[in-house]
Order: sequence, then structure tokens, then C-alpha cells
Amino acid sequence: MSILLLNLRQVPEDEADEVRRLLQEHAIAFFETQASRFGISAGGIWLADEGQAEQARQLLATYQQQRREQARAAFRAAQREGNAVTFLSELRAQPLRMLAALIAVVALVALCALPYFLLRD
Repeated sequence: MSILLLNLRQVPEDEADEVRRLLQEHAIAFFETQASRFGISAGGIWLADEGQAEQARQLLATYQQQRREQARAAFRAAQREGNAVTFLSELRAQPLRMLAALIAVVALVALCALPYFLLRD
């Protein structure tokens, strides 16, 4: 029986390529399913052999730890250089977009709170 190793929903293409390469380097049999046309299924990387599942999971965990450390190091470097994306930098760069997002959030909170105020009495 096949085992889902990695759901590809919101996985960057470079990360999916690196996982494929990692599995190929360690001779782990896998196959992929593609995302559905209407976005119901995101696709995934599946293991063909259950016997290799533990090895594949350990490889994936090690890979993800390394990727996490690289991303954090890149973020810390961007912070040191002053290039990190922050709320204030986004507000300065796109004030109208941030204002529209803030108005949308307030409207949604008000819409969610409306039944409480209408049914309070």
C-alpha cells in the first residue's frame, strides 16, 4: 500500500524538486499525484514501498531541519542588513493595500460579532 510522504499543498517547487532528488539519491521508490483541476487535491509525493517509509521519513526530517536552519539564517542575515520584510516596511511600501487589508479584517470581525450584539437581549 502506498504511503503519503509529502503533501504538495503550498510547497515551493524548489523544495519539491529537492525532495525528489533526495529520494532518488537514496534509491527510494516514489511516485507523484498531480493537483486536481479545481484545487480540491494538492497532489503529493507517495512512497511505493512501505518498507522504505521509515528511512524516507528520517531523510525528510533531516532535510526539513536543514532547510529550516538555512531559512532562519537567511532571515537573520536580512535583518542584519536591514532588508527583512516587516509590517512597517510593508506599510511604507504599500499603504493603500495595507489599509484595505485592515478595513477587511475589521469588517470581518464586525460581521462575526454582529450575531452576539443582535442576540444579546
